[in-house]
Amino acid sequence: MKAFFTKTTFIAIFLLSTANLFAQVKPDDKYNRQEVMITMRDGLKLHTVIFTPKNQTEKLPFLMLRTPYGVDKYPSPEKQTYVKDMAEDGYIFIFQDIRGRYLSEGTFKMQRFSRNKSDAKSIDEASDTYDTIDWLLKNIPDNNGKAGIYGVSYDGWTAIIAGADPHPALKAVSEQATPSDMFMNDDFHHNGAFRLSYGFEYSVLTEAAKTDSLYDFKQYDTYDWYLKLGPLSNINKKYAHGTLPTWNNFIAHPNYDTFWQSQALPFRLDHPRTAIQHVSGWWDQEDMVGPQSAYKALEKHDVNNQNFIVLGPWRHGGWAGGEGKSLGNIKFDDQATATYFRKEIQAKWFAWYLKGKGDGNFAEAISFQTGSNTWKNYTAWPPKEAVEKNIYFHADGKLSFKKPTDAEAKEFDSYVSDPSKPVPYRTRPVEETYGPGSRWYTWLTEDQRFVDNRPDVLTWQTDTLTDDVTITGDVIAKLYAATSGSDADWVVKLIDVYPKEYKKEPKMAGYELMIADDVFRGRFRKSFSKPEPITPGKVEEYTIDLHGADHVFKKGHKIMVQVQSTWFPIIDRNPQKYVPNIFEAKESDYQSATQKIYHSLKFASSIVLPVMQ
Repeated sequence: MKAFFTKTTFIAIFLLSTANLFAQVKPDDKYNRQEVMITMRDGLKLHTVIFTPKNQTEKLPFLMLRTPYGVDKYPSPEKQTYVKDMAEDGYIFIFQDIRGRYLSEGTFKMQRFSRNKSDAKSIDEASDTYDTIDWLLKNIPDNNGKAGIYGVSYDGWTAIIAGADPHPALKAVSEQATPSDMFMNDDFHHNGAFRLSYGFEYSVLTEAAKTDSLYDFKQYDTYDWYLKLGPLSNINKKYAHGTLPTWNNFIAHPNYDTFWQSQALPFRLDHPRTAIQHVSGWWDQEDMVGPQSAYKALEKHDVNNQNFIVLGPWRHGGWAGGEGKSLGNIKFDDQATATYFRKEIQAKWFAWYLKGKGDGNFAEAISFQTGSNTWKNYTAWPPKEAVEKNIYFHADGKLSFKKPTDAEAKEFDSYVSDPSKPVPYRTRPVEETYGPGSRWYTWLTEDQRFVDNRPDVLTWQTDTLTDDVTITGDVIAKLYAATSGSDADWVVKLIDVYPKEYKKEPKMAGYELMIADDVFRGRFRKSFSKPEPITPGKVEEYTIDLHGADHVFKKGHKIMVQVQSTWFPIIDRNPQKYVPNIFEAKESDYQSATQKIYHSLKFASSIVLPVMQ
């Protein structure tokens, strides 16, 4: 295995934007630093870095981050953009390597299952957090008896897991971009469709060595590498040879079984046991849905008003560094959205729950509405004021709020999906996910005109809008489709089309910006646990959750929908011939298929939009 991998000192992805992350401790630092090994209940020790203010004048709370990405090079907190505002206010900062990673003892397990509480020595990430807080309270002087935990991505997951079974001193949890369900909507699958490039490369990153590792593709454009890979079985046959536990789990669990369900947050969360803040980015390329799903699961039983959500115009972890005035080619009217989050939302939230500072008056849902580029407060998420309206597909590429009639010129549009020529999910070259120069971080904002002329992508769009159309809430695709194969993937994209003349910013003229999108694997149309082949030629309804949005389609723009059946290599190629386990498919199983998308009176494909009146 080692011959295939290049090792690197790779830190949590969201912190790569913090230029001074690796700064050395200097005499002018405002915090003292110490490293300790804290013993857990099973005897293993976890590497922990502790920063205490040099001029501490009052008892302070602990503010924790627990990560698989290594903490030994973290600089003094006031030099970390992510927590600078809180560092200047004063906390005792705790940074810890989770077990099995970097300088901590033990074995790493991806999204470790919850422990058996009948066994006093059993452990999970919640118990490790509990034991750490317990040790800190007893061994670090001048603490005020309270602790908070925060983090992005995997660190967000460790935060919310800690909040699911918290130490009594844990008073505030800010999970940011946590994965929620790795089969339904996050890093490894979306609606059962496997996220190939991310699933493979992240397995390598975390499991090829105790420190982070990148796969050595020996070429810049990974699209060609993944296409030449052939069937998924070749990963173990030619490269990993069974050494990646997470990849082996993909193969062993191709459906939504108890393995995935037991990991998923909706199965592990009951009610908020402490104050919880969920943070999500509209263009989060890894875990956009996770925080919304976690918020929804806890909101059902939030009797003490402890469950909050923040949604902004960010990529994965984009709020943790930089100003946030733009994302890729998209600008937000010079508003520093990330700076605003860190100073006005995150810092004030922790100050209230851990120090009692401020008025504690936080909106249930805080959202940066794109298009209008304004911050909004809502009393619920999704807002109850939104009204569902269907926008329908029509013949000749038309999209309209009017339902199709019997007078339609034709009842469906079609295309041929060829697995040997899959549609790239972003413009080529498709760089290694976390490799040098990768555009992975902003691909969801890329101009979708790059697929406009492909014969295997269908497009519908409205006339030029004469009024603004505001959508706030969950977007659902209702697709009526048929395939000549016995399995199929359906990719649906809701797009904001900019005017052909755009004086405000000429280079954005005609830009096609994705607002909501996702993929659905057809075999799971009736059950994610018990897949079934599709009857060739049969028209079936596919309900596809495109997830949340808060966006204004401005007057003068158009609304567009694109549908396709490949999105490569972020999504593996569906053979389009039903096989029980796609991870075990043979090269001969992959076949072309004719896909039909219906837009008739009987089969009226549409997008259900949550329109604000």
